[in-house]
Amino acid sequence: MRFSKSMLSVLLLGSSSLVLAAPANTLINCVATPPMKLSPAITNDANDFNASSQQIYNRLLKFKDGELTVEPSLAEKWEISEDGLTYLFHLRKDVKFHSNKTFTPTRPLNADDVLFSFQRQLDANHPYHKVSDGTYFYYHWMNLPKILKSVEKIDEHAVKITLHQPNTPFLTTVAMDFLSIYSKEYADKLLAEGKPELLDQIPIGTGPFIFQAYQTDQDVRYTANADYFEGKAKFDRLVFSITPDAGTRYAKLKAGECDVIDFPNISDITQMKQDPKVNLLEREGLNLAYIGLNNTKPALNNAKVRQALHYATDKKAIVEAVYQGGGTVASNPFPDSVLGYNPNLPQYEFNLEKAKALLTEAGFADGFETEIWVQPVVRPSNPNPRRTAEIIQADWAKIGVKAKLVTHEWADFNKRTREGEFFAGTYGWTSRNGDPDNFLFPLLSKSNIPGTNYGRWSDEKFEQLLATAVQAQNREERAKLYQQAVEIVNEQTPFIPLAHAINYVPLSKRVQGFVQNPFGYTPFYGVSLAE
Repeated sequence: MRFSKSMLSVLLLGSSSLVLAAPANTLINCVATPPMKLSPAITNDANDFNASSQQIYNRLLKFKDGELTVEPSLAEKWEISEDGLTYLFHLRKDVKFHSNKTFTPTRPLNADDVLFSFQRQLDANHPYHKVSDGTYFYYHWMNLPKILKSVEKIDEHAVKITLHQPNTPFLTTVAMDFLSIYSKEYADKLLAEGKPELLDQIPIGTGPFIFQAYQTDQDVRYTANADYFEGKAKFDRLVFSITPDAGTRYAKLKAGECDVIDFPNISDITQMKQDPKVNLLEREGLNLAYIGLNNTKPALNNAKVRQALHYATDKKAIVEAVYQGGGTVASNPFPDSVLGYNPNLPQYEFNLEKAKALLTEAGFADGFETEIWVQPVVRPSNPNPRRTAEIIQADWAKIGVKAKLVTHEWADFNKRTREGEFFAGTYGWTSRNGDPDNFLFPLLSKSNIPGTNYGRWSDEKFEQLLATAVQAQNREERAKLYQQAVEIVNEQTPFIPLAHAINYVPLSKRVQGFVQNPFGYTPFYGVSLAE
């Protein structure tokens, strides 16, 4: 549910004046897109996670700063049974939830809060399950309906989670944003008042920053949590300033009105590297830009046609024109830093003759007409979806495939795509835990139809390999299984891997101690502001 202006005017809990310069002890993060939801359980959008779970909430575990390994957070330690089916989490004591003008907690975090946060998603009869039209994207994308057997309270500070089957990356799943821990006490109060939806609109967490206000299309404001269990943040106020134009964000960064900006114009990167007022961080993203292909549509339901389109796509030209040094050509569904990357795949080099021959074999010697849906927003995986689509359109026209470019408003684009309306399109994915299963299962498993398997492709051997690999304990064995799975994907071409983008974070020189996040988030705990 997107916030309405009338609703957001009610949500203001602090000052409503806009910040025009970055004052001392206030960090201003200028972002391209306003968050649509401030509740991590019910969203799938990285902007939403960045504005909510990364600042306001905690999870049982967390990823180490800048790494893919997990460490304690709300759970100070954990134990795993020998059969890999039972996880016992021991909670920290005296962790305080936030307060606001309408709610003051009477107790610290306990096991009831953990049970509430999990049960809301897994129990269709839970009183909060249908609140805010919750669809629990990541809960399903991570296959938890089949993996989770039970979540039980052992005592006030111990929770036991039992699985139906072993799941090697389960601890990294527990550290993901959608499993943030909510206050059951706050939820119960709102339910009793007949206002349960406010749980998702005026967030209360245990994190380093406390939500203050959200002005539609202007800013989100936070204050440092003085009672944070890891210690108060090193600055007092945080502002997410919504600034849609990339050029304006850069200008504000140079003028000192922004401390951090997202999604810089790729054409500005060279200048930023030489700009004395900017500290530009970069690292390879855990992402994939790809051409989605609806395997249920005429022509596209033929593997030879999909292979032909793959041969007819000049990936190198796209990376040169669109990424301008900020990306690499993709052959696998994930970057080479991910377990199971297969360096020995046959490559689909740009070859129009091969493409035409395959179309002829498939019965489309004269080509066909189709559509290319264009993402209406910039995502971490692709700095310019429109330009990407235009190049693809021109390439495919050379083999007789006439593609019309189509776009929709972002929410509508996603909804229509999941419902199977599209033919082909520019899409992207960023892993939220760095595991190969977090690429292959959401994007290609039949379990995610309808869902993030946009192309509605399925292959039984592929499914068996995924099921075996996710339970395998031996790292080398897992890698080989995923490499076999990737071979099937490469041969069947359910989608066309395009590129892996480099993530850039431009900072003002006064920002100290910022560690670039592997998932593209900007968590600000641990950052300090120089004089």
